[in-house]
Amino acid sequence: MTARTSLLEAGRRDHFADAGFYAHTYRDRTEDVAFYEGLVAELGGPVLEYGVGEGRVALPLARAGHVVTGVDLSRPMLDAFHATLATEPADVRRRVKLVEGDMSHVALRKRFPLVTCPFNALLHLYDRASLEAFFSRVRAHLAPGGRFVFDISVPAPEDLARDPSRAYRVPPFRHPTAGCVVKYEEYFAYDHVTQVLHVDSIFTERDDPSHRWKTHLAQRMYFPREMESLLHYNGFRVLAVEGDFEGGPLTGASDVMVWHVESATRRSRKGHG
Repeated sequence: MTARTSLLEAGRRDHFADAGFYAHTYRDRTEDVAFYEGLVAELGGPVLEYGVGEGRVALPLARAGHVVTGVDLSRPMLDAFHATLATEPADVRRRVKLVEGDMSHVALRKRFPLVTCPFNALLHLYDRASLEAFFSRVRAHLAPGGRFVFDISVPAPEDLARDPSRAYRVPPFRHPTAGCVVKYEEYFAYDHVTQVLHVDSIFTERDDPSHRWKTHLAQRMYFPREMESLLHYNGFRVLAVEGDFEGGPLTGASDVMVWHVESATRRSRKGHG
């Protein structure tokens, strides 16, 4: 394994190794949850969710009565989801099926009217081969007339131009799993050749500076016209791309892209599958 490959492997796993910290960090992120709830209410299920994680999006769907199959690479995140499900009513538990594996390779013997990939999960596909393999799996799992919906960040020039030697800090806080107050700093380094943004997060215990640890996050930056072309050449038709979770247009001020696509060779749900 080359140094670059090792760094990318850490970049797709480290950020999700501590499910408790992940859940704490994104506990206030609810606008996308409401969006996917509305989407499933409109289009119906069952739903296949790639990057299901600890269930931040999928669990509300199951509680609302929808059947969800979730795929994720991270065993810690899936373990956390299983632990949460164990506290849920039996009918909610029955609506959720979790599958561990790489979303570019997992093959399920089922098709879904709605396939989703929320909150930047697609950005962990770092090269063309991985993205093409994933798109192939999506097409294989879409029912005739089905919809594939995903959201990814819009590449921000200010993030891509940051000085990799400069630390970006936030006030100390109590780490939810370490149980201690930590100082936190981030370092951003953008690789212009691979179009991967690398983020190192450094945690240092305030009362014991010798207790220090780091996690690495790597995300492939996909630009709007680039993604449009990739979808086209991988057999999808773009139905809409929005710049927020309320259906607003994608503009220069948008920090998220919400893509609604279908198979370019789709047939009507009323036709023969």
